[in-house]
Amino acid sequence: MSMERLWGLLQRAQELSPRTSQTIYKRVEGTQQGRLEEEEEDREEGSEHPTHFRPMELRGPEPLGSRPRRQNLGLWAAAGRRAIPYLVLTALLIFTGAFLLGYVAFRGSCQACGDAVLVVNDDVNYEPGPDSHQGPLYWRDLQAMFLRFLGEGHLEDTIRQISSRERAAGSAGMTALAQDIRAELSRQKLDHVWTDTHYVGLQFPHPNHPNTLHWVDESGSAGEQLPLEDPDVYCPYSATGNVTGELVYAHYGRPEDLQDLRARGVEPAGRLLLVRVGMISFAQKVASAQDFGARGVLIYPDPADLSPDTHKLGLSSHRAVYGHVHMGTGDPYTPGFPSFNQTQFPPVQSSGLPRIPAQPISADIASRLLRKLEGPVAPQEWQGHLPESPYHLGPGPGLHLNINNRRAATPISNIFGCIEGRSEPDHYVVIGAQRDAWGPGAAKSAVGTAILLELVRTISSMVSNGFRPRRSLLFISWDGGDFGSVGSMEWLEGYLSVLHLKAVVYVSLDNAVLGDDRFHAKTSPLLITLIENILKQVDSPNQSGQTLYEQVVFTNPSWDAEVIRPLPMDSSAYSFTAFAGVPAVEFSFMEDDQTYPFLHTKEDTYENLHAALRGRLPAVARTVALLAGQLLIRLSHDHLLPLDFGCYGDVVLRHIGRLNEFSGDLKARGLTLQWVYSARGDYIRAAEKLRKEIYSSEESDERLTRMYNVRIMRVEFYFLSQYVSPADSPFRHIFLGRGDHTLSALLDHLRLLRKGDSGAPGVSSPGVEPSLGFQESRFRRQLALLTWTLQGAANALGGDLWNIDNNF
Repeated sequence: MSMERLWGLLQRAQELSPRTSQTIYKRVEGTQQGRLEEEEEDREEGSEHPTHFRPMELRGPEPLGSRPRRQNLGLWAAAGRRAIPYLVLTALLIFTGAFLLGYVAFRGSCQACGDAVLVVNDDVNYEPGPDSHQGPLYWRDLQAMFLRFLGEGHLEDTIRQISSRERAAGSAGMTALAQDIRAELSRQKLDHVWTDTHYVGLQFPHPNHPNTLHWVDESGSAGEQLPLEDPDVYCPYSATGNVTGELVYAHYGRPEDLQDLRARGVEPAGRLLLVRVGMISFAQKVASAQDFGARGVLIYPDPADLSPDTHKLGLSSHRAVYGHVHMGTGDPYTPGFPSFNQTQFPPVQSSGLPRIPAQPISADIASRLLRKLEGPVAPQEWQGHLPESPYHLGPGPGLHLNINNRRAATPISNIFGCIEGRSEPDHYVVIGAQRDAWGPGAAKSAVGTAILLELVRTISSMVSNGFRPRRSLLFISWDGGDFGSVGSMEWLEGYLSVLHLKAVVYVSLDNAVLGDDRFHAKTSPLLITLIENILKQVDSPNQSGQTLYEQVVFTNPSWDAEVIRPLPMDSSAYSFTAFAGVPAVEFSFMEDDQTYPFLHTKEDTYENLHAALRGRLPAVARTVALLAGQLLIRLSHDHLLPLDFGCYGDVVLRHIGRLNEFSGDLKARGLTLQWVYSARGDYIRAAEKLRKEIYSSEESDERLTRMYNVRIMRVEFYFLSQYVSPADSPFRHIFLGRGDHTLSALLDHLRLLRKGDSGAPGVSSPGVEPSLGFQESRFRRQLALLTWTLQGAANALGGDLWNIDNNF
């Protein structure tokens, strides 16, 4: 039988069939997998499709003699076949557009620093822990969960209770509080709770020989005693002994103040300096006085710095202000080493310990001293608000200062609680608060400790309800903070080789609420973009309907100039960055840029703090908890760490701009800064290369994501100079640290090019004789230290050795 005849019979049989005909497409498996094959299946009307078939085109029942309708259907089928390519193309275009929109929405860009940060939106999936029966958690879900559990706390009551307890470092009250806080952490069912105890050298007033201040009579003998109205207020780590000298008023005691004093014909060398609280730390005031040859320092609170508004609370004129004078952090008697009891140390001391005595005095005593001064009238900007005080520069009558503080070996305890991460448990997001306080310490440490405990409770509740952070969260209550971040620094010294590999970020809660008008973030540049994003999601505590970001930009469009500040040495966050190479931040609400008047005094009570904030203490403290909590969630749970590694290229560029001022002076000597420029260019190229690698990678690749996170989290560490000893120069950070390896030391040295060979004391770096003037050999060494540290950062950010591409 011919094929044509067979085909005709089949068509005839199809036309005579009374049953329904349906065309079905099925997927062919095996060697031709993915090809669709058409087959005819006759079945009874109303029967089910086989489950392995995929119906693509349906034909209804066709009665006999319906040939015209079949022709119409044929036309429709032909038209449908012609339309299929267009339908497929349209679907592909819609799918591609939706995919690109979703990708761009997820892969947000850093507006400030070259797209180096991924911005997480509401669609990012945060999967719950393995024991949870909930569905996926999104960023919006986590925010709502955090807000719900945070609202159940009692921040105000906790602040009141802690500030009412005696908790000076080494005291019985501190021991009791430490036990209570550890018990509270244990009740929250964290994964780990433990305590580290250090035995440190602290300095206290002598119980039987108080410090004294006397007038000196014409014969040079000690005369009338001036009463120290707060006899137990002192400067820890002051040099001890007796000094005598004429009195000179030196404003805030900054190096520029002492230079100005000398320019006005009043020599600070060999005299006692009277300086005001503020602008710089007590330690910096004493260090500057020592550099200029002064014999001792008296520090007083001027009403002009504490209470310019007569309607606001002010410090009593009989009160003195407490403050340590160690130019450093940690135990100054074990520099570079942790103070564990079982360790033996050589008898060494920190180079930051002063060699001259210092003592706080009240405003009343300062007023009596100023009335005795003669000499030139102080410039207008030096005038304060002490009553009936003419503010002459001096010199005045002689004074005799006697300091009898004594050193005591003291145990201090840091308390830790940890929630282990799900995917990267060996990477730690750390948050801490000082627990000890000299005096009531409501603002100094009670607020921070209360917020810390509240965050522990809130995040622990979130974990019980399905949240499981990617990285570990480490909560720490520090001891010894009033003596210069002793507890935190000793812990860093003890675990430095671990922490620089595992600590992601440190968040400090110290000094969090000192007002409610202005918000400041003292931070590493790596966190600036993340802070900006968080500020846009937290409501202002004093501007209804506005976020904190909107409140800031309303008065200053350049939000970072209004908010961002460098980390000061008297912050516990400073050591994390300058010593350990861990990016850190400390949040503070301030009162119109004025100092909270009761800080470091016996009047830092809950009642005064509450009154100073006009009853807004709970709202402001809760806002800090919101900021810190959302920061912790982002840092602990984002797949890619939201640290802006590209921004350091701009930081270097700003600093190089200051160096450029001296390029002509250097060129005249045959010197150049070209190597620094080349290293900066290599860093920018390495950051851009890493950014492109991240954006072209698969986010689901856990191995690759971890590799990128490791490179990102160590960027801060890359800026610690590897060419100086941590024992001799503990703060090795080239931008934030102290020592001849830093950029600031290089700039100070370059300024001597324009001062001839008569450098001014207090300007050059520690350990270098300023009278030597500019030294080419020293400059070359400083330039090498700076350049190779920056080049090392570029190389490390570049990745594997075989992938490093630089033009150095």
